[in-house]
Amino acid sequence: MINEQNFIKHLKKGDEKVLNYIVDKYLGMVKSIVTKVLYNNQNEVEECINDIFFSMWQNRNKFYGNSELDFKKWIFKVSRYKAIDYYRKNNKQNSLEIDENLVCDSFSPENSYINKEEKKEVFKMLDSLKDIDRKIFIMKYYLGMKSEEISKILNLTPNAIDNRVYRGKNLLKNKVIGG
Repeated sequence: MINEQNFIKHLKKGDEKVLNYIVDKYLGMVKSIVTKVLYNNQNEVEECINDIFFSMWQNRNKFYGNSELDFKKWIFKVSRYKAIDYYRKNNKQNSLEIDENLVCDSFSPENSYINKEEKKEVFKMLDSLKDIDRKIFIMKYYLGMKSEEISKILNLTPNAIDNRVYRGKNLLKNKVIGG
């Protein structure tokens, strides 16, 4: 029988029964951490949680603690970093989508006109954002500045910049989808 006193021994031995115990005991904590980072994007939250437990199991030999508290700290860190990786991956894909829509790869008059009209639409959409968010988008996507540079100019943390970009992208995406 697996319990709090001996689950670490079973984990280090690779006993698969301990995995059920760990999921039952720590799922709430892991889900809470992932949800805070990924803002309730349910598909990504579930995928990330599964990835965390799979990664934890695959890397169980990298856990060097001996107590439940050590394990809790370890799974907390694994969860946080894995969720941040998912967040960054999602942000990178979103920024590529925006960049691809703004780039015109042919210099024909028709494409030039279309590109000009698309830019007008993008600026109209940017006007619907708060002033600070519009400034962030222009600095990031038109001036090519990094979050750290923008944060110094606007006296915000780089994390706050990234959060505003993420929420702004979602807002713009919803406006495009919604019409």
